[in-house]
Amino acid sequence: MEKIEINGRLATVDDLRHTALRGYGHFTAMQVRDRRVRGLDLHLSRLRNATRELFDRDLDTELVRARVRHALEGEDGDASVRVYVYGHDLPVWDEVEPQIMVSVRPPTEPPSTPRGLWPAPFQREAAHLKHIGGFGQAYFSRLAERAGFDEALLVAADGTIAEGAITNIGFWDGTCVVWPEAPMLRGITMMLVERGLADMGVPVRHQVVRLSDLPSFRSVFLTNSWGVMQVDRVDDLRFALDERMMAMIRKAHERNPWDLI
Repeated sequence: MEKIEINGRLATVDDLRHTALRGYGHFTAMQVRDRRVRGLDLHLSRLRNATRELFDRDLDTELVRARVRHALEGEDGDASVRVYVYGHDLPVWDEVEPQIMVSVRPPTEPPSTPRGLWPAPFQREAAHLKHIGGFGQAYFSRLAERAGFDEALLVAADGTIAEGAITNIGFWDGTCVVWPEAPMLRGITMMLVERGLADMGVPVRHQVVRLSDLPSFRSVFLTNSWGVMQVDRVDDLRFALDERMMAMIRKAHERNPWDLI
């Protein structure tokens, strides 16, 4: 069962009707364990910056924390949590008062099996934002599943790789982790892995990566709010499973402490 609160109270049918019909806003997704989350500072910074960009307003991040704590009351402390900040009465832009919605669902772990990616000719609009409304992502994800893959890989017309439909993608060349240089969302788990790799002294670089470049990499992985996942194929190109590389990526992620909400 999913629990949804808006501004600190249980959402009503009318609340959710407004939300469903007015899809302007942004969100962050996190895995909570014992009422703690990795990278809380990054989640709050994401929400604060996007609220300024979309609504020309500051966001009280202490209020956000209080809203999440309230929504977790009565739960066992482990959960998948999303925090949405959205507009209620568009298109009256200057009078929009952002609403804070928190959803609580059972916790999620990353899939244990390697993922297959299907290249899709699509890039998200305002890709740097984790915004509400993802028709293109959902559409191409469905096509990917029909083709026997786990997720769509979003690719520009010239073959430049950006991100997965709901993930960031990283590459390993044997000595360095490579992230794509393209319009994309810098995911929280991606940033946590970067932090951990820096602490471990593992080189990281950002560069343009095209589909034609994939054979030059030894292995591929994904990150999102679930954690980190290995990739064993992109379209018809197969990648060997690399447990040493995955252990390194997991270690980098797990170096980040769990912050009390």
